[in-house]
Amino acid sequence: MNLRRQRRESGGLRINLTPLIDTIFILLIFFMMTTTFNRQSQLQINLPEAKGEQAAEEQKTIRIVISADGNYALNEGKKLINNQLDTLEAALKQQAGETTDPPLLISADANAPHYAVMKAMEAARNLGFVRLNFEAQQPE
Repeated sequence: MNLRRQRRESGGLRINLTPLIDTIFILLIFFMMTTTFNRQSQLQINLPEAKGEQAAEEQKTIRIVISADGNYALNEGKKLINNQLDTLEAALKQQAGETTDPPLLISADANAPHYAVMKAMEAARNLGFVRLNFEAQQPE
């Protein structure tokens, strides 16, 4: 029976660092990919109320009404079947008829999503309509 302890190699206990380094890199990549950065220095703005005279009625103004949930309607109640850009462009073209640049009036709800207003402006731009106005409420 050989009961003697075996001698360790010189230098004592060795730890293989390669798996530890691989794990650190994987954690680093994971945190880099899943981290979101908040912009704490954004400006807080209050939009002004519009004061002034009502504009004189022009010929055949097309009114785009945008509800709080982002739905579109043209000229007081002709609600569009969907919120697609193509549908909005086709409805605007139909309302304009033979007029090449009719005046447009965008009436957006105060809580309407920003993308809905931008989509209405994009549809007008795609059709070449440049006379664009926004409807505002008189302050009390």
